[in-house]
Amino acid sequence: MAISAKLLGEDEYVVVSTRTHWKALIGPVLLLLVVAAAGGFLAAIVPTGSLQTPARIAILAVGVVILAAFALKPFLNWFFSTYTITNRRLITRHGILTRTGRDIPLMRVNDVSYEHGLIDRILGCGTLHIESAGERGQVVLPDVPHVEHVHLQMSDLLFGGPDGKPGDGILENEDPPEHMRRRPQQPQQPQQQSRSDDAETLFSSDDDR
Repeated sequence: MAISAKLLGEDEYVVVSTRTHWKALIGPVLLLLVVAAAGGFLAAIVPTGSLQTPARIAILAVGVVILAAFALKPFLNWFFSTYTITNRRLITRHGILTRTGRDIPLMRVNDVSYEHGLIDRILGCGTLHIESAGERGQVVLPDVPHVEHVHLQMSDLLFGGPDGKPGDGILENEDPPEHMRRRPQQPQQPQQQSRSDDAETLFSSDDDR
């Protein structure tokens, strides 16, 4: 499930890698049960005769087509779609035959938040909202498992831990974005500086004496 190590940069490592929550499979599983039960019932009530075998084959074929279109495809979409957060990027991958992906450097992320309703809280998932400085603006990742933990991990990468230092999303030889920079310390007041100069002058005159 994790992204291949060949696709990671130097000193880059995976922090979180996950698929969407398993609730995406509730619909396909229910459809599988309904189609299997309906197909078995119809095949059982087909009257005996020369058409019994062709009728059962037709029922089976219709069931397979329904499952392939409305159950198998959603399952494959869920299986091949991943969310990966490294200490450098947010990586999304989607698609079965045609793969599509998007990489967002963490340095471009301005804000990250999450939301989950009652059902999501019961199931342990939620939606992650990521505000980036790119052209597309907001990125929405629905049905993220353990969304609170993922939000915490990403916040630590973006804004650092308890010591207030920038997270791993910023390389050591790179300047942090404007919104992550610390405010420079205020210079000393000129009045205080002049007082210290006067004190040094008086002390020097005493030494001369």
